[in-house]
Amino acid sequence: MPAAQQASDNPPLRVKVIADALRVDTTTVYREIAAGRLASYRVGSGRGTIRVPRSAFTQYLADRGIPTSELAVAL
Repeated sequence: MPAAQQASDNPPLRVKVIADALRVDTTTVYREIAAGRLASYRVGSGRGTIRVPRSAFTQYLADRGIPTSELAVAL
């Protein structure tokens, strides 16, 4: 599968989606990102917007022993 198609099949996650999945406030997710516990990158110019690769979120869950079945939304 070409890289461009694979990327569109597996888009990065927004902070709001992660917060909803974990049933926490977005502030908590931003804190985890700032502390370096959740990998992310910024998209756009100026302040831009933060995205979290799905693989980084999966690793974050695994490191904390959180099963994906306990998430509030399907990813």
